[in-house]
This record gives sequence, structure tokens and C-alpha cells, in this order.
Amino acid sequence: MLAKINNFEIDLSKPIDISIPLTNTDENPIAWYIEKPSIEPVVFGDWIGKVSEGKSSTNFNNIFFNPHGHGTHTECLGHITNDFYSINQSLKQFFFFAKLITIEPEKIEEDFVITKEQVLHALSASTPLSMTIEALIIRTLPNQKDKKSRKYSNTNPPYLAEDAAVFIRESEIQHLLIDLPSVDKEHDEGKLLAHKAFWNVKDALHLNSDARLNATITEMIYVPDEIEDGDYILNLQIASFENDASPSKPILYTISDFRL
Repeated sequence: MLAKINNFEIDLSKPIDISIPLTNTDENPIAWYIEKPSIEPVVFGDWIGKVSEGKSSTNFNNIFFNPHGHGTHTECLGHITNDFYSINQSLKQFFFFAKLITIEPEKIEEDFVITKEQVLHALSASTPLSMTIEALIIRTLPNQKDKKSRKYSNTNPPYLAEDAAVFIRESEIQHLLIDLPSVDKEHDEGKLLAHKAFWNVKDALHLNSDARLNATITEMIYVPDEIEDGDYILNLQIASFENDASPSKPILYTISDFRL
């Protein structure tokens, strides 16, 4: 099925899913010092909500998980503010012009960091179409498949430099997607420099008027090597949670046609 967005044509029958599914197995990725998700049938006395147990006509599970620590998720600035802001209220549009870039974080002292210069170079090296980049997708190297099941706690993963986040914000990119558990350093004394820079949050207790209420960050994606850097249409799907973050399913579509 073909669809047109402005002058671009995409094939809706060929989605590229860059999310990591949530499971209750040891294959589920984990960050932030928590245990794996729990997916278990409801039990009422002798009744078990699982068809294979022979005591129910339906499967009826409770699910316990943390969107930030258990897989692909999309968050709004409510993640770092004193006042409550919901991803379900912040994200009201779901299709965006997106750019995928690949970066190998730079070793700086004991850390691996995505720098402003690397982001600028990757964007400059890409051949642009006649469109404004609304979403930026960053794939990091090395791009091992174990990103889909990695245990990140206390491993000091790579992160985004503050000036790189400022550059992305000043480029008017509204949605940032990355294959790391956070855009910030794991142990940063609560500074959250990249989060604050991207959302333009100067004081989490008293939100400034120019903070980016509709901008989002999506973390813990996985982009396979065979997906080439370049321009895509992004469909950013979330569950309707009134929470600072929701598990999400970002889908890419290649742009198969362009007409002036």
C-alpha cells in the first residue's frame, strides 16, 4: 500500500521496526538497576488466567515493567520536571521526516561520548532531500546485536555531550532517537545535561516559558546494520499512558519517490 506525505511516497507494506520488544525472559535489555519485566497470569483462588493451565478460556496477564529501564521508550520533558507532564499529551503528531546517522562515540578520558562535531559531520555528509529534519535517529558503533538484550546497569554506556544536544535543539529537531539507555551519562550526579539541553529546561522546579513541551527523546532503539543512513519517514507510536514516558514502537519507511 502506497501513501503520500507532501511530495513523498512511502510503501506502508514495508515497515522497518527499530524498537526492542519487551519480554519476561533474560533476553530483555535492562538498565537502571532493576530486574527483568514480569508477565504473569492473574490468579483468583484456583482460577489461573492461562489457557494452557486448563482453568481459563482466556489468557489474562498482569504486566509489571519500567518504561525507562526495560526497552524502547519515548519520554517527554516531564521526565525531569517538578510539575507533571505526560507523553500522551506532549506527542500529538506521529509521522515525521527523519534522518538516520551512524556515529562511533569518541573516547574522552574514561567515557565514550557523542560529540557535537560528530553529529555536525554526520549531518553534513548526508545528502539532504528538500525537507526539514523533524526527527534525528542516532545509531552508535559498534552495533552489536546484543544491544537487544544488554544489561546496562553500572557499565557506563556512551552518551550525548551537552553541546551536541544544544546543537540538535538549535537545529529545530523535535524528536531524538538513540540506541542507548540514556542520552546522559549513567552516573552524572543528577545533572542530566543532555536532557535539559535538548528540552531547553533551565530549572526543573520552575519551567521556563521557552521549554520544548512537544519535543521527545526515544531511547533503547535498535537499528540493524542493513538499514542505510539517510532520509526516512518516521511513525512514532506510543501507548496512551498518562506518564512521563511510554513504551514505544518507532517505525521507519523508506522514501521511494520524490516529485517536485
